[in-house]
Amino acid sequence: MDDYLNDMALFVEVVKAKGFRSAADTMGMPNSTLSRRISQLEKSIGLRLLHRTTRKIEPTEAGQIYFERCKRIVDEARLAHEQLGEMLAQPSGVLRASLPVDFAVTYLAPLIAEFARLYPGIAFDFDLTPRRVDLVSEPFDVAIRMGESESSQLIARPLALLTPYLYASPGYLERSGEPSRPADLERHECFNILKANSWMLRDGKRAHTVPVGGRFALNSVGMIRRLATLDLGIILMPREIVADELANGKLRQIMPRWHGTPQPVYAITETRLLPAKTQRFIEFLRERLGR
Repeated sequence: MDDYLNDMALFVEVVKAKGFRSAADTMGMPNSTLSRRISQLEKSIGLRLLHRTTRKIEPTEAGQIYFERCKRIVDEARLAHEQLGEMLAQPSGVLRASLPVDFAVTYLAPLIAEFARLYPGIAFDFDLTPRRVDLVSEPFDVAIRMGESESSQLIARPLALLTPYLYASPGYLERSGEPSRPADLERHECFNILKANSWMLRDGKRAHTVPVGGRFALNSVGMIRRLATLDLGIILMPREIVADELANGKLRQIMPRWHGTPQPVYAITETRLLPAKTQRFIEFLRERLGR
C-alpha cells in the first residue's frame, strides 16, 4: 500500500512537470527509476495514464481523471504533515501571490509589511501584473482579486467590501464646476474603466443610473487616478485606492451622499487545503481589511 501511495505522488509530479526529467530532478531520483515506477503503476491499474512522445508527456483521458483525484490526496497528505510541523515552528517558505497593482501599492503594502514582521520565516514572491494568473497551472498560492469571482472551480474567500465614491481634483472643479446631483455628471468628463458607459450611483434606498463619458477610456486604475490628479476629470473608485491623493489634497470627494456599488475583495485559491503560510496570510488580510 505504501508503494502505491508513493507512486501516486510520483505520477502527480510527472503530470505537473509535463515530463519525466523535470519531475525526476524535483523528486531527487534517477529519470529511469521514475519512468519504471510509473510503468509499474499503469500495469497495476490496467490502463495507460500517459501519452509519451519524444517532445512531451501528456495525460490520457484516464490519466487526467486519475491526476485530479491523486492531486487532492497528495495535497492533503502534505498538508497533514505541515500542520503537525506547525506545533514546532512558525509558518515558513515562499508565499507566491498575485495582487491587484494599485490596490496592493496603495493599500496592501503597509499590511504586507506588518505581516512580514509577524512571520519572519516567510519569504514573498508577488506578481503585480494586470493579467489574471491561472492558479491551476501556475505555481501561485493565492490571488487577491477585486470584483466578483469568475471561476466556480476555484475557492473564493471574501475579505472585504470596498465602496466607490466620486472624486475630482480642485483644479478640475474650479475650471468645470462641481456637480451636486447624478444628472450633473452627464455634462462632465468622467473616466471609464473598460469602456463602461454608465455609473450606478446610490443614495440610501435610491439608485440612479447615470450615462457618463469622456475623452479617455482606459483599463488601468493607476492611470485613471493619475489623470484625475492632473485636472482631467471625475473618477469613481474606492477610498482605499485614492488614500494618498486625498491626504495630499490632489483629489477631494464630491457628492458625498452618493456612492457606487460596493466591490468585494476575495482571496482566491485552487484548493481548500492550504499550507500554513497561505492560511495565515488570508486570515491576516481578512482581519485587517474587515475593520
